[in-house]
Amino acid sequence: MAWTYYQKVLAIVMVVTGSLNTLSVKYADQQIVPGQDGQPRHFNHPFVQSSFMFVGEMSCLLLFKIAFCYYSRKMDGSVDSMPLTKGSRIFSPFTLLLPALCDMFATSIMYVGLNMTYASSFQMLRGSVIVFTGMLSVAFLERKLGGREWFGISLVIQGLVLVGLSDFIMMHDDKVSTNSIITGDLLIICAQVITATQMVIEEKYVAGYDIPALQAAGWEGIFGFVGICLAMIPLNYIHAFPPFADNARGTLEATIDALVQIGNSGRLLMAIIGMTISIGFFNFAGLSVTKEMSATTRMVLDSVRTLVVWGFSLIFRWQAFHYLQLIGFAVLLTGMSCYNNVIVPQLFRKLQCRLGRHWPPRDEENIVNTLADSTEEEQ
Repeated sequence: MAWTYYQKVLAIVMVVTGSLNTLSVKYADQQIVPGQDGQPRHFNHPFVQSSFMFVGEMSCLLLFKIAFCYYSRKMDGSVDSMPLTKGSRIFSPFTLLLPALCDMFATSIMYVGLNMTYASSFQMLRGSVIVFTGMLSVAFLERKLGGREWFGISLVIQGLVLVGLSDFIMMHDDKVSTNSIITGDLLIICAQVITATQMVIEEKYVAGYDIPALQAAGWEGIFGFVGICLAMIPLNYIHAFPPFADNARGTLEATIDALVQIGNSGRLLMAIIGMTISIGFFNFAGLSVTKEMSATTRMVLDSVRTLVVWGFSLIFRWQAFHYLQLIGFAVLLTGMSCYNNVIVPQLFRKLQCRLGRHWPPRDEENIVNTLADSTEEEQ
């Protein structure tokens, strides 16, 4: 079925803003700016970056309220039919509290990892969420995965190994810290366990609510912002060693140092603004794509986002090209396609039909295809 104009706009917005968000975060990490003690340092403040991300998500709720008031005053029933406001508004916001906390922990850990590794690897390694989602769905949702799903998971694991191997080779070519790259990659993968937990929780407790995308993103932004602000209080007093504490205070987070660095650099400020604005649009577009089309479409678009980030990183020499990363991404994408029963299995069915064989379609719906209320991101 052909896409509508609105669906095409959503797809473009999701790819553009999702790519811009990852690139903005990485660009901010690369800025060397004087901080609270006057010493120039890289902007190493992942938890402050997470707080700005949740500010962007909170703005979605403001946009929802504006749209709701506008369509309500028209008194023509458009408030229940327009894409920005349609859906059930009778729900407890605390339904989104637990997913928001998972989002907070996962995003913060991913931003720590992104600060240590390549932007393209960050995007590719996020594909590991399928492995943990599949396993957790078997354990807690009593879902039975078929051979196609398990085959997809095995391909994803092989793709992740190739991506990790390419990072190991590139960090020797680029003469960067081996421990930093490996630690960053492992943190990103660990964060996917929390993201997978978020997906399981959303399917089990939130999927039944037809919550408007803007409203869901806004409430998760509020809970996430409050949570990360509370978490930063002890983080400002816990001392650690670089690269985890490369700031003026030598602590896991230094909020005042981060604000001083932002105030001292126009480029850094623009990166933070870009990150804040883009995440709001990306979350709205991602949730809307899931509701208007499907989660498999969202997965395909997120893969396009990975290609954009990778291409940008190569063009601006943020990293070197290595063929293993290309092979790893291809294997990773194939595994994701098999798991979600899109593209690759369809091509295989067509080939079998031409050979006079038949592969009966599966009606089982996996967890990745039911995430109508999940949020990204990112990282």
